[in-house]
Amino acid sequence: MKQVFKSSCPLNCWDSCGFEVTVENGKVVKVEGDKDHPITQGKICGRGRMLETKTNSNKRLTVPLKKVDGNFKEISWKQALDEIAEKMSDIKELYGPTAVLHSHDYANNGLLKNIDKRFFNCFGGATHLVGSICWGSGIEAQTWDFGSSDSHAPDDILHSQHIVIWGRNVARTNMHLFQKLQEAKKQGATITVIDPIYNATAKISDQYISIKPGMDGLVAIGIMKVLIQENKEDTNFIEKYTVGYNDLLELLNQFTIDEICSKAEITLSEIEYLASIYINGPTSTFLGLGMQRYANGGNTIRLIDALVAISGNVGVRGGGANFGNIQVGKSFSMNALALGDKKTESRTFTMMEQADGILKSIDPTIQMIIVTCGNPVAQVPDSTKIMKAFQSVETVVVIDHFLTDTAEMADYVLPATTVFEEEDIYYASMYHHYVNYGEKLVEPPGEAKSDLWIWTQLAERLGFGKEFSYTRDEFLKIGMMGLESEGITLEKLKEEKRLPLPVNHTPWNDMKFSTLSGKFEFTSELGSIKGFVGKPQYLFPVESEHTNPALAEKYPYQLLSIHPLRSNHSQHYVLIEAMQSVKIEVSEDIAIEKQLAEGDKVRIHNSRGELNGSVKIMKKAHPKTINVDEGLWQKFGGSVNLLTPDRVSDNGQGSTLYDCLVGLEKIE
Repeated sequence: MKQVFKSSCPLNCWDSCGFEVTVENGKVVKVEGDKDHPITQGKICGRGRMLETKTNSNKRLTVPLKKVDGNFKEISWKQALDEIAEKMSDIKELYGPTAVLHSHDYANNGLLKNIDKRFFNCFGGATHLVGSICWGSGIEAQTWDFGSSDSHAPDDILHSQHIVIWGRNVARTNMHLFQKLQEAKKQGATITVIDPIYNATAKISDQYISIKPGMDGLVAIGIMKVLIQENKEDTNFIEKYTVGYNDLLELLNQFTIDEICSKAEITLSEIEYLASIYINGPTSTFLGLGMQRYANGGNTIRLIDALVAISGNVGVRGGGANFGNIQVGKSFSMNALALGDKKTESRTFTMMEQADGILKSIDPTIQMIIVTCGNPVAQVPDSTKIMKAFQSVETVVVIDHFLTDTAEMADYVLPATTVFEEEDIYYASMYHHYVNYGEKLVEPPGEAKSDLWIWTQLAERLGFGKEFSYTRDEFLKIGMMGLESEGITLEKLKEEKRLPLPVNHTPWNDMKFSTLSGKFEFTSELGSIKGFVGKPQYLFPVESEHTNPALAEKYPYQLLSIHPLRSNHSQHYVLIEAMQSVKIEVSEDIAIEKQLAEGDKVRIHNSRGELNGSVKIMKKAHPKTINVDEGLWQKFGGSVNLLTPDRVSDNGQGSTLYDCLVGLEKIE
């Protein structure tokens, strides 16, 4: 008998789609879009559809594994949990709780995926990761400027006269915004795409502008200079609602338009065009994640924020500097779930520098790593160093669905349930403001268990089981208890399947900002308090001819590593045979220079590593640009992160994955 259930996509994505899942004879047989979902309206991407394949894959982990003499051996849950708990207890007694590193990423969402924080706090603390490989610089930057990173509601784009898509291929990563773009265009809005690669979003634009990777902030400076020269800045907003404007003017005066055009490889007419659309708003700006993955990433976002501010596009319908939408996640009672007051010790490594953190840790050294919701050996920059770090630790525990690169290095691998095998609620702090409910639809294969079950069992063995003596519903209600005053309850969510969360659809429309001054801050007080330069500044990428000419001569090509089309980061490569090889995309000028044809074998390399793969020629991309999609496993040819740097961005919260130069050689 077939039944169709409403559910939700758990993947770390902008869109947080509603699903209709068909179950027959206890098995998921189809995943489609929920036509009744107010935002996603029945449209889902291939990554979401892959969750049926993922759930039913015969490659799934189904029993706990322990590495014995270099090989994995199947063991019982009791043995696995007893041994892990005993090791944790001994480590805590001998070294303290921070000798355990919790390496957590965000591959899958779900309110109860955060229950691991409760576990480690009750354990007494741990070493945990801060910052984000994906979007950390941008979130921190907008927190300095506005007080938070809040975006306009999806429908607000229909109030825009002009729309700027800056460094975001929404056709690949944010498909429902792509639909809204098409709708807005039919209503008369113009679409401008700024990106080093001519992508599917650029194909529907009125204007495509290619700039040199890493120079986005410099272009924002150029646009602001033209705006101010024409006396078109919003003086009322600047005078009443901002601080630090003179510091911004001082920065703008450090650059000439000719210098900007030369270094960003953009024309004056293109800068003047961009100035004209910002002046004649309302103009909405949608910022991508890639351009803040440089050493100058935080200041890049801050300079674009400043452009949006002085052009009168803050706090107005159809405007906004839309990056994250973290007001969505703030709707939930995370502190009540996490029990932060139970923690007695704490230590942090940045997510990007966790390899250095592990290798250089003292007092205490890292004795155990527990990995959840991530595959750091493939996803963390400088893969060679991260592998060395994991090999140096006595005990590594990985909770996952498959034997990933990271799981292959573990001492214990614990099989986890997928989205359709557990109950949870789902949301994304990136695009829209709806929370979705997903009930348990099928039984997991073999002995796979939910994260909550695993933490509960370990908590009982470690002496704080009472803090986990709640039902799944009770935990969900704890996470939602702050929403009850808004009439949003778990019972109502279960009944309606999705509910809008109480957010501001036009952020900052009251001109009251969440900064320390209560104003938009061109010069950030918070940034200064944290020990950074609070004034607006422009920094060139670390790996560029402007900062390191010798390096740029040796490695003349810019390496990007964008999101794969059919896999959510590294998750689906094991399921799609066609993706299981290295594809190196090169701009046409490189193909001409190196006499390359489609399918030729090449090697890209720098001081951190090398990668061999087959050539694909990008038909329209900025000169000297190479792309390799991120996430590929070592067994399929190797991750692009063999080449990327593990430096931290200018505000300490982001990665510098794109701040990466490489050489290229043809393999005869």
